[in-house]
This record gives sequence, C-alpha cells and structure tokens, in this order.
Amino acid sequence: MTGLIFALLATVLAGIGARDQLTVAALAARQGQRPGLLMIAVIASVATAAFAAFAGLKVAPLLTANARMIFAAIALALAGGESLLLAPRKLPDEPTQSLGATAIVLLAHQVTDAARFLVFAIAVATAAPIAAGLGGAVGGSATVAAGWMFGAQLGRFRLGMVRRVIGAILLALAGWLALRALGRV
Repeated sequence: MTGLIFALLATVLAGIGARDQLTVAALAARQGQRPGLLMIAVIASVATAAFAAFAGLKVAPLLTANARMIFAAIALALAGGESLLLAPRKLPDEPTQSLGATAIVLLAHQVTDAARFLVFAIAVATAAPIAAGLGGAVGGSATVAAGWMFGAQLGRFRLGMVRRVIGAILLALAGWLALRALGRV
C-alpha cells in the first residue's frame, strides 16, 4: 500500500508541467477537448507506468536491500535531472489531428520522464512493483487529465519554476537516499 501512495503522489508532483501534460494541454487548447485525446493520454500513462513497474519487478529481486536503495537513488537522480534540464518544447503551429501520432509522442515523452523514473525507483526500493505501477498509472492519468481539462490555462502558471524546484528536491532526496544506503546518515 505504501508503494501505491508514494508512487501516486510522486507521479502527480513530477507530472506538474511535464512534457506530456503540456503536450496534452496544448492539443486540447488547439483542437478542443476531444475524448479520444484524453483516452490516448490515459492509455499512454497506464502503459508507461506498467513498463516502469515491470522493469522494477525484474530488477528488484536481483539486488540486496542496500543495492535497491542505491538503485532507487540513481533513478531519483535521473528524475531530478530530467525535471531540471528537459523543458517542454513548443508544439508545431499546426499539429496533426492523428491520435496515433499523439500516442507515439506521448509514449516517447513518458518513457523517459521523471514520473516514470520515480515509479521505477519506488518499485525497486519497496520491492512492490504492482502497487508502484498502480499508483503511477493513476497519478500519470490524473496529470494528463488535468492538462486535457485546463488546456490553455496551464500556460498562465510558472510551471517551469515549479519543475525546477521539484527537480532540486528530487536530487536532494537522491543524495540523502544514497548516503543512507551507504550508512553515512
């Protein structure tokens, strides 16, 4: 249960202003709130969370408790780096109306985003990949649904600054977790 709650909260926080959320928001603002767009975004979120949890399922049994903590710290550091360094790009002036193309773009964004790194980290650290995957799927779906619902209104907020703060917090957590696993804290 802890893995589910941590993954849910971590995915929602890491998804604020993320590339997938802003892509869905921009498409919803330009094309209208098509139900197909929301459905594709949710399916992509569930699929990538399942992939991250599956990777955690395969890796966790291979590691000792301290090694799982170090591995989770590395995943947290990657999530923090992604939040700090990768800013969402501006969408083309005339995006395609194709839901298939949208699905490919969202999958590409989500496979390497901070939220899925966090699902992977939580799945490895807690050795509870199913709970982490469920939490990540729900949290990821909530963030893209928020993008779909609020569309152009998300552009009014300073989400870039929020992402940087979240990235810095994730890097600090990664350092603390690594030090704890090494017995230095």
